Amino acid sequence: MKESLFGKTLIELQELVSSLGLPKFTGKQIADWLYKKEISSIDEMTNLSKKAREILNEKYEFGLISPTKIQASTDGTKKYLFPTIQNKFIETAMIPERDRKTVCVSSQVGCKMGCLFCFTAKQGFQGQLSAGEIVNQIKSIEEAGEVTNIVYMGMGEPFDNLKEVLKSIEILTSEWGFAMSPRRITVSTIGIIPGMLTFLEQSEAHLAVSLHTPFDNERKNLMPVQVAYPIEEVIAEIKQWDFGRQRRVSFEYIVFENLNDSPGHVKELAKLLDGLKCRINLIRFHPVPGTPLKSPSDKVMQEFKDALNQKGILTTVRASRGQDIYAACGLLSTKELVKNQ
Repeated sequence: MKESLFGKTLIELQELVSSLGLPKFTGKQIADWLYKKEISSIDEMTNLSKKAREILNEKYEFGLISPTKIQASTDGTKKYLFPTIQNKFIETAMIPERDRKTVCVSSQVGCKMGCLFCFTAKQGFQGQLSAGEIVNQIKSIEEAGEVTNIVYMGMGEPFDNLKEVLKSIEILTSEWGFAMSPRRITVSTIGIIPGMLTFLEQSEAHLAVSLHTPFDNERKNLMPVQVAYPIEEVIAEIKQWDFGRQRRVSFEYIVFENLNDSPGHVKELAKLLDGLKCRINLIRFHPVPGTPLKSPSDKVMQEFKDALNQKGILTTVRASRGQDIYAACGLLSTKELVKNQ
């Protein structure tokens, strides 16, 4: 198989063309074609000489991958299914809201973290996505030219694929790439501390941490990562970090009926987050096959939100989207995976 050009950084492209005996400035020309223009083949790079295009075509391909399936919800949300290695699949969601179009990208094929509530975990870990495969999820959807925000909250744990995730953010935010503001990008983690600290040092994108409960035993049952990286230690590290005036840290909190929505949880969350300028995003759990967890009522969601706000914690409820198109992360790709086995 030919190597993909899409997903390479400017430095990598400059090194590549030098190794092929082409002028160094050709690397910048290729980057322009890859990330700023609407083409899909090396032959369309018309400011490169015919000889240069022939040399590139011998070893490389452009590297864009089209989705194999698109599901559209009545609320405007779309789910795209992309093929990856060895007949596996990843999901990408496009979520429209007023003047925004947010794309939720995957960073791995499957996941090894084993969270009880996550259907992607049922697949197990099947492979890492390259930076090109991550950015392709933004470039190859129908709304590619309209994307305003990007969240790394799809399949996989971003900090378990840190090198490629950081590389993809470089492509998205660099002047030679998509030139997006890092303030338009949020990366979500379950709390892998070494990766989180490297991300905070090397990127200006926002951080979101999957919290879901402040209690150790509950979190261990929900998220095995709690054993290696307790949430208390994750938050202690975050409290030492200077986020500046514009960079945000938020906490994702899936609410499960009669499990993590009590007054005791409100009290412990206030204690845990004391002194940290942050936001909690409450997410209603929507049942997935094979889990005993249940969805809370609207009343419970509102009361839990109000109780947290009264404690001085800025708390919002994330609207449920795409419920008619396998909304839970991992459902669509798992269905496709089973069908192809």
